Amino acid sequence: MTRRFQRRALTLILATSVALSQVTPAAHADPHPATLEAWQQSTSVRLDADGSLSDVTALSSGDVWAVGQQEIWDVWKNRGTVRHWNGTSWSEVTLRDATGAGNLRGVAATSPSDVWAVGDGHDGLPYLAHGDAGGFDRVRAQGMRAGDWLGGIDARPGRVVAVGSRDDYGLILTGQAGAWSVQETKEKGALYAVSNGFAVGDTGSAPLIMHYSGDAWKAMPVPEIPGGYLRDVQVDSAKRALAVGGVYRGADEVDPLVLSWNGKRWQREKLPETESRLYGVTGDGKGRFWISGFDPSRAAEPFMMRCEKGDCEIIRGDAAKGKDSVRLQAATYLASKGTVWAVGHAVDARERYTDVVESFGPRDPSLNS
Repeated sequence: MTRRFQRRALTLILATSVALSQVTPAAHADPHPATLEAWQQSTSVRLDADGSLSDVTALSSGDVWAVGQQEIWDVWKNRGTVRHWNGTSWSEVTLRDATGAGNLRGVAATSPSDVWAVGDGHDGLPYLAHGDAGGFDRVRAQGMRAGDWLGGIDARPGRVVAVGSRDDYGLILTGQAGAWSVQETKEKGALYAVSNGFAVGDTGSAPLIMHYSGDAWKAMPVPEIPGGYLRDVQVDSAKRALAVGGVYRGADEVDPLVLSWNGKRWQREKLPETESRLYGVTGDGKGRFWISGFDPSRAAEPFMMRCEKGDCEIIRGDAAKGKDSVRLQAATYLASKGTVWAVGHAVDARERYTDVVESFGPRDPSLNS
């Protein structure tokens, strides 16, 4: 298996295998940055046995969406799931589709009535769904075909963009005014995440970043990083963004990678000494970013990294009984609470999966009430 296809396999089952080990903030009074350092608590949306969450997005502290899958080891029972937090509790949202969804990897929303999810369909086609708390309907986008793969999605009022791969090239699906268009990248590789006109992935041997400009998606110059890849991107503005991923040094050796955008160029950020794997990134829209992931050297502790003005620091949660390994796949910022929620899964000694929702935020509990 080539390195690129090893990488693709890792991404496809990131939420299902230990062995291969966006939100627009509302106006609010932010706590001082120095207080945004503490892990708070670990909860669960209570998926069925062997369930994992892949992505999360928050419209408000009372309107949070997460997607993933359940029964990940059973090919007959494996199915995608959409969950919604209403400010008090999590509930499962119906997927109204006879063919059924497999693993759902991405979720995006512009309003409570305009929520999108993307992943795999059990019929061999990518799965794209649109809905609200009352349920989701599958959307059959023109131009999709068997073998296409979609992994990330971004939604803006009147426009939705999903990214993935087709025949070893990056794939960008755009929906607008009820019509769909498909663009394949000129570069070989795959795209895994998209946010506000930027899409990230890899060529199989180096990071790949696409930018929407002049009514077309074009590859951007990036630092030369052999073995590098990107898995998520958070865009604050045209002059500030952060992309996260890693650099392969060997079969099972990966260094964390963070690239920052200043409006003119991408540059590599200096990180704390760590063996962590970086999966997701979110931000407050004001220059503070939080990165979710997994640290194999301290596998049982929930892992987060906070970056601001080129300075990154590690935040760790407490190890919990029965959770030998915790992987946080994605994160979202809850502006009104000044907190970050990260989702993923925990694995016990018998390799049983349990979904997790980890909360990071102010040390002063009164700031999170």
